[in-house]
Amino acid sequence: MKKALFVRGGRPAHQPIETTEHFRPFLESEGFEISVSDSPKIYSDAVFMASVDLIIQCIESEIDESSVHGLTHAVANGTGFIGWHGGVLVGFTQSESYYQLIGAKFVAHPGKPEEMRTGGEDDFFIRHTIDFTEAGKVDEITKGFQNFELTTEQYWLLTDSYMKVLATTTQSSTSGNPWKSPVISPAIWTRQWGEGRIFICSPGHNLEVVSHPIITQIIRNGAIWASRSR
Repeated sequence: MKKALFVRGGRPAHQPIETTEHFRPFLESEGFEISVSDSPKIYSDAVFMASVDLIIQCIESEIDESSVHGLTHAVANGTGFIGWHGGVLVGFTQSESYYQLIGAKFVAHPGKPEEMRTGGEDDFFIRHTIDFTEAGKVDEITKGFQNFELTTEQYWLLTDSYMKVLATTTQSSTSGNPWKSPVISPAIWTRQWGEGRIFICSPGHNLEVVSHPIITQIIRNGAIWASRSR
């Protein structure tokens, strides 16, 4: 039996328990035995991590260097790593090694014009398109899907070039924005790190977004692709 690890916690609005549990039935049907941790300290347990085939991370917290080293070592040795939204792109703010591992870091989610904001979380929920790249149109994770729209946070990311971008999203420039031309950020990508595979999906603010049929299926596909092959 394969082993999957849910590492989850942090900001309640991101529903880390609900979103990870959304994938439990699928993973169990694919033959995974699932363990759960509410702390990234589990990554420092080298013996346990060597037995894990797939990490599903949805946590916003800090991380100590021993745990970062354990995570990067496990992935480099073949453990798959996947996650979405703030659960992978917001936490661990002091760790350069972690962000080198995943290749991108959240910096903003520009929202509605100031005059339309009410002070609630949905001030940053805007309608935007997820555009599949040419690579994404033929990749096994995203092949067959058409561009689609979401109303949720749209992540502006700082990234490197060592990734296979399967889909992007474009931050438009409108009156009042300090940036004067559109900004394209990766929305879905994969990455090879040593023997391990990494899959990241920036959409996934809460269960409603993760439950979108296309997002759900792409994350399922990403989990199978990333999982260690024994």
